[in-house]
Amino acid sequence: MSHRNVHRFALARSPRGLARHRRRVLAQHNKRHVKRETFRDCGRRCVYCGTSLGLDNATLDHVLPLSRGGDHAPGNLVSACVACNQLKGSLLPLEFFVRHPWAGANFMRYARAVHRNFKRGARRAVSLAGAQAAQAAQAA
Repeated sequence: MSHRNVHRFALARSPRGLARHRRRVLAQHNKRHVKRETFRDCGRRCVYCGTSLGLDNATLDHVLPLSRGGDHAPGNLVSACVACNQLKGSLLPLEFFVRHPWAGANFMRYARAVHRNFKRGARRAVSLAGAQAAQAAQAA
């Protein structure tokens, strides 16, 4: 049977603006839901500095930044305070934890629902920073 003989018909559609508005409302509701769940999974604390946060002053941080190939998956999202989120910026987790070993130690403690590869990287970075500090102390 050729495609010429197939009769096509169009289904009735809702107005375009209405569907777009509904999508935006659902996206906002979903983002709020993800933020609450991430906030709860991180023990209501900043995973980098360990300070207690309220839902109003908590931000979502992508452990592997979107600009470096990260995604919005729950294993890549953590709660962070504004200062730590800006300090981390678009650094990879290993780069950030080598520069700031205290953040890696807190990350291992408070980031419970994050992907295990990120925790392994934090552990390596903290031990690497400790080894470098020990070598610097011996050299001095």
